[in-house]
Amino acid sequence: MSDDKRHSDREPVTLFVEYEGADDLVGDYTENLSTGGTFVATNREIPIGQRIHLVLSFPGLLEPIAIEGIVRWTRGATSTAGVVQPGEESGAGIEFTPGPARDQLAQVITRIGQRDPRTVSRLYRVLVVEDNKHVASLINDGLKGASRREFGGGVTFAVRNAEDGRQAVEILRREKFDALIVDVYLPVLDGARVIQAARGELGLAELPIIAVSAGGDSARKSALDAGANIFLDKPMRLRQVIDTIQKLLT
Repeated sequence: MSDDKRHSDREPVTLFVEYEGADDLVGDYTENLSTGGTFVATNREIPIGQRIHLVLSFPGLLEPIAIEGIVRWTRGATSTAGVVQPGEESGAGIEFTPGPARDQLAQVITRIGQRDPRTVSRLYRVLVVEDNKHVASLINDGLKGASRREFGGGVTFAVRNAEDGRQAVEILRREKFDALIVDVYLPVLDGARVIQAARGELGLAELPIIAVSAGGDSARKSALDAGANIFLDKPMRLRQVIDTIQKLLT
């Protein structure tokens, strides 16, 4: 049996590629996807000639982009391209299969670049700083559910978590967010000092900040004096968090 026959009989392998955001996918299209193929970083051993079902997505994309392809070359310790060099990633070079999906890719990328609301929802990035994992999980799940219930699917929340104040400040230093939810009483660096750093050292004067605590009036005063927009008492209702986020972001 010829190699081509064996390759065609293989069941396609599905690979999911999650980009950090719309601009990353558009940039990859400009550099790679528009030429009819791409490189996918993966530690999975995939033979040359393997049919691939590639699914491209990012937070806020309403419908993932699916496109078929074939592995034309691989890079890895056991690949035909040899041992991976320092700084290189293992993976596979994929050639897209000609057809309607490939032809429509450019149209989808154009709509993404234009932030067409029929293609891309509005993305809000929220940093949740909470050392109680149960509370953090409730907030995360609540925000994701609210994107469908309260915003009709037109908004997507991308939630990042930090468990102590110092970690939160470092994340704020490196990444951009649309809102910050921070507990006042945190290990290493407390919430009030996180807020002060955000407003002062990091220059985030316009960042909406919601402080939460069970510490009563003293916690409220320290958070608001530090620069929080709103203070919520614990135990707080998820409804309060959602309503507050809506007021601050819309």
